[in-house]
Amino acid sequence: MHDWELHEVFDSGSGTVRWDRLGPRGGEPVVLLHGTPFSSYVWREIARALADRGHEVYVWDMPGYGASEKTDGQEVSLASQGEVFAALTDHWRLSDPSVVAHDFGGCVALRAHLLHGVPYRRLALVDPVALAPWGSPFFRLVAEYPHVLARLPLALHRALVHEYIGSASHRGLRPEQAEALAAPWSDETGQAAFYRQIAQADQRHTDEIQKLYPDIGIPVTVCWGEEDSWLPVAQAHELVSLIPGARLRLVPGAGHLVPLDAPGDLLAALVDFLDGDT
Repeated sequence: MHDWELHEVFDSGSGTVRWDRLGPRGGEPVVLLHGTPFSSYVWREIARALADRGHEVYVWDMPGYGASEKTDGQEVSLASQGEVFAALTDHWRLSDPSVVAHDFGGCVALRAHLLHGVPYRRLALVDPVALAPWGSPFFRLVAEYPHVLARLPLALHRALVHEYIGSASHRGLRPEQAEALAAPWSDETGQAAFYRQIAQADQRHTDEIQKLYPDIGIPVTVCWGEEDSWLPVAQAHELVSLIPGARLRLVPGAGHLVPLDAPGDLLAALVDFLDGDT
């Protein structure tokens, strides 16, 4: 993936996870979670910037995504990813890290905290999958016919993935960004994994934690691209209303892929939040 590589491995119950750590050891820990159909690459610029500010930054690709293992019959649901993240924080021996989670990763972070008791110091949710209904029209279409689409000729599948990923950006991805995000899905193994993760997406995994949002007792900020065409900005206001003390930061001119559409604006919001007193 160009100049982005994860050097460490963790054997989880859902397959081998690739991860890495940036910044000084002993710095205030921050864990970054990606969404679907993305990878830790979306955090490339922000991870390095936070590391330069003295944070010990952890990045990882979920099982079935990015550089992590992809296998037939693999369990990659939101429920399983929450369990993997809980195990991974234990492996890292992190007692109360700050967590920043985008899209699908928002639900993973929320499930790990609310259902598996993983303690966080702070939680930043960036255009998260957290409230019903979720999923773009394309996502819902694929979820109905995953086994049909999995048999597409590889060239057509690649074109479809590029188009889908590109639709998450309001400002438009640079060619190298689009290629880095699409690459994990671009061979036969990746094609099968792409439709597998959509087939296993199930709204019940957010429905069962939504009632617990009023119990969240840590500082929370919700950042949302004002031009998000995948998850409407109205959900940002609804989510903030459900979490005690949560604050909302809208990012103008950004679509769903805020970390790539507006990395500077998002970084400024995250720095204010992570370095704040409350």
